[in-house]
Formats: sequence, C-alpha cells, structure tokens
Amino acid sequence: MDLTVVSYAVYLPVGTALTVWVARTLSRNGRLFLADVMQGDEKLADAVNHLLVVGFYLVNLGFVALWMKTDQHIATVPGVFDALSVKIGTVLLVLGAPHLLNVYALNRIRRRGLMDREQRPPVPPQGWAAVRPAPQP
Repeated sequence: MDLTVVSYAVYLPVGTALTVWVARTLSRNGRLFLADVMQGDEKLADAVNHLLVVGFYLVNLGFVALWMKTDQHIATVPGVFDALSVKIGTVLLVLGAPHLLNVYALNRIRRRGLMDREQRPPVPPQGWAAVRPAPQP
C-alpha cells in the first residue's frame, strides 16, 4: 500500500482543523483588543475582526492545500510521521506568522491612537500670547 495517500488523508484534516481552531481563538480573544484599537467603536471592531478572520482562512487554507502535495514516495510508517511532522510544523509556523504581523500592525495603530489622545490639550487655546522682544545687552 502506498502510504503517501495515508499522509494526505491525515495531513489535510489536521491542517484544516488547526487553521479553524487558531482562527476561532484569535477571533474570540482579539475582539477586545480590536475594540481598544478602534477607540471603542465595537461595530467597526467586529467588522475588522470578521475581515481578518476571512483573510486568515483564505491565506492559511490555501497554504494547507498547496503544501499537501509531496514529491517523495512514502513507503514506511516512520516515513509518514516524518512527512507529517514537516508539513504540520510548517503549517503551524505559517499560521503564526500572519498572526504576529496583524498584532504588530494593530498595536502600532493602537499606540498612535493613544499618542493622539494624550497630545491633545485639555482645553482649546483661548488666544495668542504676545511676544516680547528680547532685552538688549
């Protein structure tokens, strides 16, 4: 029996399940962070969260599908485990990379928003101060 097909049959459901689990976890736990980034606008945070999840699914499920093919012939059970460990490990790394990039980008947006809030004067200026000429020595 060709064990390459067995490796495909194990890899595809595991890769898909990992993608779905990570996307749901990020969506559920990232909602509060996004609401803070969007300065309390929960509808906007939910919309951005949904768009990020859809993009996450598209990129990662596409990668899982493309990465499934193997050029090596797998003839032994240890060969199945070797192939699966490389493939699933790579999928996990690819799942983590977009997540870290999203968190980095959103954190920069959040910091920029916090700086804008902190740099605003507490009251609007009431006028201009007169400039006195410097004393002559």
